[in-house]
Amino acid sequence: MKLYIKYMVSLRCKMLVKSELEKLGLNCISVDLGMVEIKDDITEQQLETFNNNLKKSGLELLDDKKNILVEKIKAVIIEMIHYSDEVPKVNDSDYISEKLNYDYTYLSNTFSEVKGITIQQYIIQHKIEKVKELLIYDELTLTEIAYKLHYSSVAHLSNQFKKVTGLTPTYFKELKEKRQSNLEDF
Repeated sequence: MKLYIKYMVSLRCKMLVKSELEKLGLNCISVDLGMVEIKDDITEQQLETFNNNLKKSGLELLDDKKNILVEKIKAVIIEMIHYSDEVPKVNDSDYISEKLNYDYTYLSNTFSEVKGITIQQYIIQHKIEKVKELLIYDELTLTEIAYKLHYSSVAHLSNQFKKVTGLTPTYFKELKEKRQSNLEDF
């Protein structure tokens, strides 16, 4: 049996979901972002308890088909941007479409209807968050970050970063360094 979970976007969420199922005596076959598959059938009481416990942690079970599909789309995007070191050999829309086995136009329309933003806007938001993270870690150059996140150029990454944050990547990095030096003065 598969259960779909809203806001399940990190490894910590996966661990929490698995723990909650174990408390109910249910065995997991797999736990992925946005979805868990369990061996056993789940009673209405177990389902209600599970959902209530998830809500305490900011998660919740989904039962609407469109919301389930949107959570699957979000999980694919998050996995693609935050957890994959491999550069997809196709563009984002083809990648998402292939992963979910749906026509991209259908996915895009459903996502926009439910979330109020396009899939591309959602991807950009996550890419910029990943750029911030990589800039803070200071292990990659801006050119390497642009390549890793499939930008056509450093200029394209920089323009998009500035449009979203209001700052250039270089200035963002300088702010981080200023904060660190200020903390060291104490």
